[in-house]
Amino acid sequence: MSDNFVISISRQYGCGGRELAGLLADKLGVKLYDRQIVHIAAAKLGINDLSEEELLEMEKEVKPLSMQFIAFHSFGTHMGESSRGMFMSESAAIKKLVADGPCVILGRCADYVLRSDPNHFAIFACADDDFREQRGKTVYEGKSLKELDAEDKKRARYYNYYTGRNWGEGKNYDLVVNTGKQPLDKIADSIIAYIKTLKG
Repeated sequence: MSDNFVISISRQYGCGGRELAGLLADKLGVKLYDRQIVHIAAAKLGINDLSEEELLEMEKEVKPLSMQFIAFHSFGTHMGESSRGMFMSESAAIKKLVADGPCVILGRCADYVLRSDPNHFAIFACADDDFREQRGKTVYEGKSLKELDAEDKKRARYYNYYTGRNWGEGKNYDLVVNTGKQPLDKIADSIIAYIKTLKG
């Protein structure tokens, strides 16, 4: 496996994608980045008086749009410049972190930002409704499947808006895994073995 590899993980809410990312980072002995990127981006924008929740909410304030591709130059014409600025700053932060060494990045549209990086491996984690519903009750403080799906719709709008691609569409990733089929630890081992066969 290359010394400067990066794994990006996009995931359905409630499927265990965060835990999977943590397992991969631990097993590979690399850093895991997620919300840290938000703070790095905020620092680049000079935002220092908002809480983490407010920063994350600012990212999610994306109006529903059609699924059609939107040319990059038109971004920002349908949204506030603060949200566009956050995305651009996050993208720059991701590229800087990747240049600093191997890592696992959770969310943040990293699969799109790093799409041209030859050492990047993109994963989408999903699970069936029954699995996610059970985890919603036991892991996500009693969230219903409807609440989990609502969060996914926000993620999809944000991703679709800034990338012009459909969130969760298999062709956008190197691997799609169903986390409800095996224990997460076993899935992490299988992913690492698979990447090694591809990356050497």
